[in-house]
Amino acid sequence: MDGTSNNNFKNTDLSDIFIDDWVSKYLPKSWVPYARLARIDRPAGTWFAVITTYMALVQATHGLPSLKNTLIFIVGTFLLRSAGCTINDIWDRNFDKHVERTRFRPLTSGQISLKQAVLFFIAQMLIACLLLIFLNKFSILLAFALVPLVIIYPLGKRFTFWPQIILGISFNWGMLMAWSEVTNSLPLGAFLMYLGVVSWHLAYDTFYAYCDIEFDAKLGLKSTARLFGDKGKIWISGFFIFSIFSWTLAGYLLYMNWAYFVIIFVVAAMLYGQIQRFKIDDASGNFQLFKDNIFVNVLLLLAICLGVMVDFATI
Repeated sequence: MDGTSNNNFKNTDLSDIFIDDWVSKYLPKSWVPYARLARIDRPAGTWFAVITTYMALVQATHGLPSLKNTLIFIVGTFLLRSAGCTINDIWDRNFDKHVERTRFRPLTSGQISLKQAVLFFIAQMLIACLLLIFLNKFSILLAFALVPLVIIYPLGKRFTFWPQIILGISFNWGMLMAWSEVTNSLPLGAFLMYLGVVSWHLAYDTFYAYCDIEFDAKLGLKSTARLFGDKGKIWISGFFIFSIFSWTLAGYLLYMNWAYFVIIFVVAAMLYGQIQRFKIDDASGNFQLFKDNIFVNVLLLLAICLGVMVDFATI
């Protein structure tokens, strides 16, 4: 695997696999494996991370954040999410070839070597580090605290049934950094918003984990889906309830107006609907539930924007 194509793919024309993909059409051919390694062709994860980070920026600013902070955090979130995907594929290269969904990833299929992937990861992290010169000391300390989490997350599934928690903590870390950068502090309300997002992330990523539960069992990998088993609906419901409670209390502590709480109620209704649709053995349906949470994310952003920007007493 370190620089040579896997035998499982030696007779496969990899150039035809993604023929309708924009990455294949518009990027130079030599860039395509790196773009896929960074999941540029699959931006859903980036949108999740960017939106939650921007939520925190708006809430911390109590209005529109500065252009400087907006650009720094969007670029930084994109780079760290991409670096996280790269290190994930590095650690999982020998597992991915056994899973239909992942067997054509660039490193697993031999489109790039292990050395190239490691150098690409280092480059991503170094570029992300350049952004630190624009941040305050508190935010820089938080950024360095994140690095070990980014590196060890993919290993989590080897030693714990809770890798989704590690992912939720690291994936949404930008929320804490947004507050530290804007206010140089982490108030209780901000931390509760973060905990709510981590809990929600754990829940919706468990939907995703149920899609791979059979492969994970065969490979000896752990996940919340394997841990929860046929009690998944109860566990996921519990995490959704905790998220709604955390967001509601945080809204009160952070002086959100009533529009925020109305939309949080709508979010609660959406999450309830997801629980009603969830079926343990419905892989395609669970993947759709995972993707549907992008709408929840947008609603949370809308709740915060209205909660800090609209003075309904004047209407």
